[in-house]
Amino acid sequence: MAKLKTVYFCSNCGYESPKWMGKCPSCGEWGTFVEELVQKNSASKQADTRSFDSVQSQPLPLKDIKADEEPRIDMLDGELNRVLGGGLVPASLVLIGGEPGIGKSTLVLQTVLKLSHIRSLYVSGEESARQLKLRADRIGLENDQCLIVCETNLDRIFTHIQNTSPQLVIIDSIQTVYSDAMESSPGSISQVRECAATILKFAKQSGIPVILIGHITKEGSIAGPKVLEHIVDTVLQFEGDQHYMYRILRSIKNRFGSTSELGIYEMNRSGLREVTNPSELLLTQNHEGLSGVAISAAIEGVRPFLIETQALVSTAAYGTPQRSATGFDIRRMNMLLAVLEKRAGFKLGQKDVFLNIAGGLRVNDPGMDLSVICAVLSSSLDISIDGDTCLTGEVGLSGEIRPVNRIEQRIMEAEKLGFSRILVPANNLKGFNAKVHIKIEAVRKVEDAFRALFS
Repeated sequence: MAKLKTVYFCSNCGYESPKWMGKCPSCGEWGTFVEELVQKNSASKQADTRSFDSVQSQPLPLKDIKADEEPRIDMLDGELNRVLGGGLVPASLVLIGGEPGIGKSTLVLQTVLKLSHIRSLYVSGEESARQLKLRADRIGLENDQCLIVCETNLDRIFTHIQNTSPQLVIIDSIQTVYSDAMESSPGSISQVRECAATILKFAKQSGIPVILIGHITKEGSIAGPKVLEHIVDTVLQFEGDQHYMYRILRSIKNRFGSTSELGIYEMNRSGLREVTNPSELLLTQNHEGLSGVAISAAIEGVRPFLIETQALVSTAAYGTPQRSATGFDIRRMNMLLAVLEKRAGFKLGQKDVFLNIAGGLRVNDPGMDLSVICAVLSSSLDISIDGDTCLTGEVGLSGEIRPVNRIEQRIMEAEKLGFSRILVPANNLKGFNAKVHIKIEAVRKVEDAFRALFS
């Protein structure tokens, strides 16, 4: 009988220890060690001698290694291609994570069904074949080259791959797959790490790209050990509020492209629709004459778009002021409120402040600082901001308006959508010689912006 071995893994970073410890010596987190039962037997040796293991690596001089650009696989989805860096790279391992019900499986299934020229294998460990058929009928796409199999055993998955010879493999999800070489249950740290490492080895040696769908924890990180994100080539985060129709696909890690790209989708009854011009969809409401609304020219990745910043300032009803932000960093909002009180003289210590980024989006662009403080001040004074004015600029702790990147793209986007005036940091206009018809006002301090908007 094979000998059983008990080890402890850190659920945060995957550090392995023969005994339980309160603090992880690798990542420094407390109380993250969990016990796993590992069995080392002949099954592990058999797992290491699969057919795709026949390729033997040979050391080569660096000058003899060819570094030609490999042709990428066109996913027939402009947003997904943009986030991947131009398409799917052969032999790559892509991990897509997101909250339950956000649309990960729908995004991958509708993308695979569009690839009628590629033979693909969709391995489902969570849904039955009938459920996938119902989802495909709802999406309204058919593809005879897409094969469906419901399996969670890793060895049998490789058997199906050998029998079908696909050009693309999708595994939904990695937390449901298990290997007989490990004694622990599916979804455990050791199983996720072992299965992901084996799948990576298969992808690199066979040249077949693999897309993994993964769960996330309540903190928003990929479920399983942190080493899972280090194993894969690309980590994509699919996020959005379930109460809104917009979804954002972000690139957290990408060995073959930029991590500053993002794709925007709209969820409807027939699946996910690409949003090629998000600015027009995010500015559909008419807020003429309403206070607390400012339009910001933001940049996410390399895409400029205009977005509404909504603020509500009211007297604190319960003695202790409330601070709430949706779609914006609450700590940065508190910093901006402190700048308003210290540098501009507006007392907000006994006021409730609520901030909302319209559309359910979450934007991290520092260029939204100016629109945030102007929306807060607009609500506090109950004075509306002109509907044909937009703003961009980063606010420093001393109240200065700091320059932002890609100012030309922000101004061009505002002009394209019919805005007549834009407030920008003064230092951004050095060397700016683009011919535009929109009125550009340079501001150096927050007082200059307030004077331009509310005087």
